[in-house]
Amino acid sequence: KDMSDRMYQPGESYRYQLLIKHILNFPMTIAPEQEIVYRDKVRLTYRTLNERVHRLASGLAKLGVKQGDTVCVLDYDTHRYLECYFDIPMMGAVLHTQNWRLSPEQILYTMNHAADDVVLIHEDFLPLLEGIRGQMTTVKKVVLITENGNAPPDTKIDGEYEEMLRGADTGYV
Repeated sequence: KDMSDRMYQPGESYRYQLLIKHILNFPMTIAPEQEIVYRDKVRLTYRTLNERVHRLASGLAKLGVKQGDTVCVLDYDTHRYLECYFDIPMMGAVLHTQNWRLSPEQILYTMNHAADDVVLIHEDFLPLLEGIRGQMTTVKKVVLITENGNAPPDTKIDGEYEEMLRGADTGYV
């Protein structure tokens, strides 16, 4: 019998592997309409989170991200960060969560050392990226995360996060 729809007691073993996709899919079986709240700014149901994760995967795939690529996320602890946490490893890519509190030199070093292919960056950190852009050796694409959907003029980016999601498919496997 499939036991994925029942609650487990503390100390009890799960009857399936604890993979990221199971962590994402489990709430879909017991509470798909339960809300996830981010700082009273964003309210998502588990169903909506699931759709956004699939849209992000589709969008990143259209951008050229494939299994084995490294995707750097330079964002606050937001709902988008949560989406990246699920999406990128489930695509078979490597999730590189960049610490924005590091110095620009340390950020540059870790991005080059991790061989980041794509950077998803919050607009607040764009000046930091612009300061090191010429020294990044592996980054091919930059996706900007904005609060209002508008990229600053003359910004060299390959897309805006929410716009990328709007144009992407929810059926990514």
